Amino acid sequence: MPIPIVAIIGRPNVGKSTLFNRVVRGRDSIVHDMPGVTRDRKYRQAEWSGREFMLVDTGGYLPESSDQIEQAVFEQVLSVIEEASAVVFMVDVKAGVTALDLEIAQVLKRSGREVLLAINKVDNDASEIGVSEFYELGMENHVSLSAVSGRNVGDFLDRIVAYFPEKSEAGAADDSNISLAVIGRPNVGKSSFVNAILGQHRQIVTEIPGTTRDSNDTVFKHRGQDFLIIDTAGLRRKAKVKESVEFYSTVRSMQSIQRCDVAILLVDATAPMESQDMRILQEAVRLNKGIIVAVNKWDLIEKDNYTAKRFEDDIYDALKNLKYVPIIFISALTRQRIFKVIEIAQSIHDERGKVLKTSELNIFLAEILKKYPPPSMDRKEVKIKYCTQIKSRPPVFAFFTNAPKSIRPNYRSYIENQFRSRFGFLGVPLTLAFRKK
Repeated sequence: MPIPIVAIIGRPNVGKSTLFNRVVRGRDSIVHDMPGVTRDRKYRQAEWSGREFMLVDTGGYLPESSDQIEQAVFEQVLSVIEEASAVVFMVDVKAGVTALDLEIAQVLKRSGREVLLAINKVDNDASEIGVSEFYELGMENHVSLSAVSGRNVGDFLDRIVAYFPEKSEAGAADDSNISLAVIGRPNVGKSSFVNAILGQHRQIVTEIPGTTRDSNDTVFKHRGQDFLIIDTAGLRRKAKVKESVEFYSTVRSMQSIQRCDVAILLVDATAPMESQDMRILQEAVRLNKGIIVAVNKWDLIEKDNYTAKRFEDDIYDALKNLKYVPIIFISALTRQRIFKVIEIAQSIHDERGKVLKTSELNIFLAEILKKYPPPSMDRKEVKIKYCTQIKSRPPVFAFFTNAPKSIRPNYRSYIENQFRSRFGFLGVPLTLAFRKK
């Protein structure tokens, strides 16, 4: 089941970004008294009472503005309403009901979405008297809170997660299937790739970015193994601003990554990797999924003996510390190497489930410590005493040391590089945990 999306909308300066920051426990959104500071949507994964969801902070709602950026914000708000599982409509108790609040309320009533009216800046019991004014909006569900102080934010989150469907085993993916998420920016050929794998036109394919409207799951078999392939979604509506297309491509890709074993990032051979590719890839790393980069439209590139090597070097430069991610050059149109991607995905899935013996790990540890011991810190000798695997799929390894905080990032990188050289784990993010002993 895709992770639910919760969108915070409202007119400018009602406290949307403050609430966003409090819920995600960070400072990702700029908070300022100037109306309209948040112009692009921010999204972060949040959790409450064991339920995960994607929280979206939108720009201020200014439908009548002639300013192009504010018009774009209005379009983003309309699109986020259509995409959200639940909508938080935020108002300001100190300002009271405004004409814009009434307009937003009408839009929300027509949307058919679950809506929670969040009456903000109710900092104390005395402020509660102003809440009754908002009954005029005709919103059935409401909660008063203070995003600044945190007053009633827990009650607010309880109400939000109550909108989500109950967790159920029904419809869950078969554990024997290897689930693959096909992710990437709009128009890189995700649906064409899926069609080529399945041998039939199951997805609509056009030159318009964002044609795929919902995630589509299909089971297929290759060399005796069952796979579940997830074609990540684009948009449910024709967006009028480029940012909406890119934003929802990213959000839906993040939802699909949650559900997969291996993420296949498709990039366009005719266009360089962009920051959006890296954001999607970093999410797959954060969730410890298997990863492949498939460079599509390879048939469109003029080649010599060094073309593939130059492309690989450029991609690895962009990937920086993700040199363990395999790169493969494909053409969904000509079906060139498309099933090689599936075979690599199966190999990565197997690597994620690999279990190493503790004795083997400690022989390895002794060798690399002899070759390059950890630097001493504050005249104190740093010793790593032993290592063991504590989990697989995804793999987690614990290193027990007298000074965990003294293991510097460059030494962690040394251990990981040596680890991969010895044990493999191609395409698999590793978690190396250093613990006090």
